[in-house]
Amino acid sequence: MDEKALTCCFTGHRPQSLPWGTREDDPRCAELKTELAARLEAVYEMGWRHFLCGMALGCDTYFAEAVLALREKHPDVTLEAVIPCGSQPERWQSAQRQRYNSLLDGSDRVTVLQIRYTPDCMQKRNRYMVDHASLLLACYNGNPGGTQNTLLYAERQGLRTVIIEV
Repeated sequence: MDEKALTCCFTGHRPQSLPWGTREDDPRCAELKTELAARLEAVYEMGWRHFLCGMALGCDTYFAEAVLALREKHPDVTLEAVIPCGSQPERWQSAQRQRYNSLLDGSDRVTVLQIRYTPDCMQKRNRYMVDHASLLLACYNGNPGGTQNTLLYAERQGLRTVIIEV
C-alpha cells in the first residue's frame, strides 16, 4: 500500500478563531483536545499511520501533541511537520516558539516548503498536505478562511473528511 493511503492530514483554526482564544485551560479547549485524541485513536484503528500537520498556532498544535501522544501507545505512528516557510514562528512569543520547536523535535519528518514567507505559502502548505493524504481531519467552526479553503480543496480532490465542530 502506498504512503498516501496511510496518511491523514489536518486543518484547523488558530487561537483568534476559537471561542476560548489562547486560554487552553478553558473547559471547551480541554474537550476539543479529548475529542481530537479519540478521533485520532479511531483513525489509527482504521489503518492510518502517518499524520501531516501544518504547525500553526491553535488547533495544529493540539493535533501535533495528540499525534505524539498516540505514538506513545502505537510506535508505528509517524508525524510529519509541514512547514509553509522557514520563518513561520518568527513573530511568535518565546513560549510559542519553544512549544513549536519541541513539536519539531518530536516529529519523524520535517518538510519545509519554502524559505521565505509569501502571501500564498499557507495555501501551498495546505494543498501539499491534501495532495499527500487520503483523509483530512478538520477542526472547523463554519467560518470562511484557510480551514474552509482547505476543506473545499480536499472535497474537490475527493478526500475523505472528518469534521470536528468548534
